[in-house]
Amino acid sequence: MTMTRWDPWREMMTLREAMDRLFEESFVRPTRNWGEGTRERPFRLPLDVYTTPEEIVITASLPGLTPDEVDITIEGDTLSIRGELRPPLENVEYLFQERPYGAFSRTLTLNVPVDADKAEAVFENGVLTLTLPKSEETKPKVIKVKGK
Repeated sequence: MTMTRWDPWREMMTLREAMDRLFEESFVRPTRNWGEGTRERPFRLPLDVYTTPEEIVITASLPGLTPDEVDITIEGDTLSIRGELRPPLENVEYLFQERPYGAFSRTLTLNVPVDADKAEAVFENGVLTLTLPKSEETKPKVIKVKGK
């Protein structure tokens, strides 16, 4: 048998650890709205967004959905993506459940003017790829230098 000296400080949680746990439990993985019974809380759709000189590209993983189950709107400089992931199986006992389900909504403010009429959305293997061409006035222009 090994004896270990008891150190009370080792068992105390640091303030940072306590705050991390608080945020983790209440904001990162929320499962229900506070005080609203069993109604599920909409989750924030994770996105990857990148830009090129010609366009803004947004990708989102939406497993199990069809293109008809996703609503995308652009109004002015605001882009919204909405839908609903199907709930998990009923009448089963989950050992753990990590995949989100229910209504989702994500709204972005685009800081670059885009040509909404030429926007393209492609849904392939559960991944939505939204391509938003930048407006002509925002694309880089090359000015040729002339000598005299």
